[in-house]
Amino acid sequence: MIIYAITAIAIMVSIALALGRAILGPTSYDRILAANAIGTKTVLLIGVLGFVSGRPDFLDLALVYSLMNFIGTLAVLKYFKFGTLRGRLSDSGKGQ
Repeated sequence: MIIYAITAIAIMVSIALALGRAILGPTSYDRILAANAIGTKTVLLIGVLGFVSGRPDFLDLALVYSLMNFIGTLAVLKYFKFGTLRGRLSDSGKGQ
């Protein structure tokens, strides 16, 4: 059981390092990447805590959280690139 506590502590330390990158990141893309890393490590932490507590339904929560993290990261990146969440991703229809 001690190995799971060490694993959880290591994940929390890596979350703290990613939080430092999110705060100190020189560009907005560094901050987005750090937020995505925090979300991924949170999924790992939920999985470890679910295994330790003997509740396999935590893995379902971790899966839902990982999908929300992925979709949220894509939405933020699209907003930073295009300035809006509406419209197309490609410009293939322009100029015709």
